[in-house]
Amino acid sequence: MHPKDPHSYSRRTTTRTAAALLAAAAILLAGCGSGPSTGAAPPEAGCPGALASATAAVARAEKSDTAWHGPTTGPAAVPGKSIVYVAQTMTNPGVAGVAQGVEEAAKAIGWPVRVIDGDGTPAGIQAALSQAITLRPSGIVIGGFDPQLTSQQMARAEAAHIPVVGWHAVGSPGPSARPRLFTNVTTKVEDVAKISADWIVARSAGNAGVVLFTDDSIPFARNKAELIRKELATCSGVRLLSYENIPIPDAASRTAQAVSSLLSRFQDDWTYSAAINDLYFADAAPALRAAGRPGSGPPFNIGAGDGDPSAFQRINSRQFQAATVPEPLNQQGWQIVDEFNRAFAGRPASGYVAPVHIATAANSDGATSWDPSGYREGYRRIWAG
Repeated sequence: MHPKDPHSYSRRTTTRTAAALLAAAAILLAGCGSGPSTGAAPPEAGCPGALASATAAVARAEKSDTAWHGPTTGPAAVPGKSIVYVAQTMTNPGVAGVAQGVEEAAKAIGWPVRVIDGDGTPAGIQAALSQAITLRPSGIVIGGFDPQLTSQQMARAEAAHIPVVGWHAVGSPGPSARPRLFTNVTTKVEDVAKISADWIVARSAGNAGVVLFTDDSIPFARNKAELIRKELATCSGVRLLSYENIPIPDAASRTAQAVSSLLSRFQDDWTYSAAINDLYFADAAPALRAAGRPGSGPPFNIGAGDGDPSAFQRINSRQFQAATVPEPLNQQGWQIVDEFNRAFAGRPASGYVAPVHIATAANSDGATSWDPSGYREGYRRIWAG
């Protein structure tokens, strides 16, 4: 065939185009694996399915105008009851926030409340719970500590037929046989861990270098960290650079040094962080600031727990924390009072578990806590009968 034949030229061009498309497809397919990138360009997101799922989950969790989906039926207010709230320590913002919610709800239902501070020590907590039992209240709240630390006092409460409701007392929401709890009020650790990792996957479009801060001395925290690690691993473009085990009591003295070392080791590859508690970022901030890192990130940091006022302040001012997965502390205080009302009326626990929420500067509107709408009105309607 003549070399200048236009049909011959068209066929050769078509063949070269097809070959080029096949080569490009092969490159894209290779980018979906978990192997190392050999080119200079950043790796393609290796998890289109995980990315789509994470993006949808984060969009749901970031909504701030969610309606009340808690209980709508239950017993009318049982009169003449009283509650003692035993706090792990009132210096813990989560514990104190729930105590405030319990006091507010108890006033609405017509019960007196007394708060006893355990001062954060095993001896103090044991003494506080002993004092609570001696007062012979209608119900006792375990505010943020492991009832196994107070097994003798728990046995006394059970013998006295005093119902006990926990907040963050055991690892899962709902009733507990051992230790004996009418119910335990908390979000699901699985949901909190998953949405924290999903936020990283979604915000980074499936391409991140992550440092994970935890405290392996606390089984609950270690489990949460493992769940975060597992969810991050669903996206091959997200790389866990380091798993930092820093006990919470040592966070103030050890986190800054760890952050300086991480910055030296990973430099710009470190783009995201997750922590089992917001407090790590309070302690990381000075080291990040000293290294010249911008407060707005990177690294972009998310706390997988509590959402205390200082975390919201860092988020709203864009100072070394971008997001948190907060507990609705005041709402959980109201739920605790409602659970007691069910116990006093001989009804089972409500089974309600608050859905996870992600707070950012864009959706918190300057608030210093996550306080969803509708629950006060919902519980008041139930108690009115």
